[in-house]
Amino acid sequence: MATTPDTPEIEIIQVQPHPHDPSHQNGVAPYIAFDKVSKSFGDLSVLEEVSFYVNPGETLCILGRSGVGKSVSLQQIMGFLKPDSGRILVAGQDICCFNEEEMQAIRRKVTMVFQNGALFDSLSVGENVAFPLRERRELAEDQIQQIVNGLLEMVGVSGMSDLLPSDLSTGMKRSVAIARALAAQPEAILYDEPTTMVDPLIAKLLGSLIQKLKYQLRLTSIVVTHDMRFAERLADRVLFLHQAKARFFGTMEEMKASDDEVLRQFLELDALVLPNA
Repeated sequence: MATTPDTPEIEIIQVQPHPHDPSHQNGVAPYIAFDKVSKSFGDLSVLEEVSFYVNPGETLCILGRSGVGKSVSLQQIMGFLKPDSGRILVAGQDICCFNEEEMQAIRRKVTMVFQNGALFDSLSVGENVAFPLRERRELAEDQIQQIVNGLLEMVGVSGMSDLLPSDLSTGMKRSVAIARALAAQPEAILYDEPTTMVDPLIAKLLGSLIQKLKYQLRLTSIVVTHDMRFAERLADRVLFLHQAKARFFGTMEEMKASDDEVLRQFLELDALVLPNA
């Protein structure tokens, strides 16, 4: 399990599980955990001894300004980037030294929804969603089509199976990307800025979809977002990254109650940009 960094320069408001946290009392192991993870690109330090965890079935939202390592954290979980130091645990395994074949096994458990959807441009919507099902070579074609139709209906884009990704709006592309991710039957989904460049109505619909998947399928999720309203709806816990460090890790209520100056500035600026209705 991830532990609180004990070096004095790492400013963590809350990292250890609460004594009254039911998951802590029942000894539930986190599904994903960072243990003092650091990552640099040349002279640029992106993450410095960052620790956090996500319990099975929970949703963690990662907040912070641009360039603080939010998306880099997701890419390290997927094995696209390797940390310089520290441990990354996924489903009880330290993946930091995994080779590509071993990471493929992890990616069957954990999938990622990218900002741009990362759909195959030459395949129709239905073929995109069917792709992971066909890769498994376990299902008949009529079974695949039934699953595809059900997933497209679940994410709100039924009837669009024959369209190409270029025919879709940004929000629809993300919905299809979520359907394709679900087709792989993952245990966890990582979302990279799912509400960026979509209008408020689509953002609300995507939030409702992710929330539905959490409660109906008990999926473990990590959501990178700038959207505080989005995080308030989804997060069991929040990680706030600032200047490459984990400035805060805890519940949304604890974050709002914090007297930490950086957190206060972030929350006050957000309130000015998006005032409560």
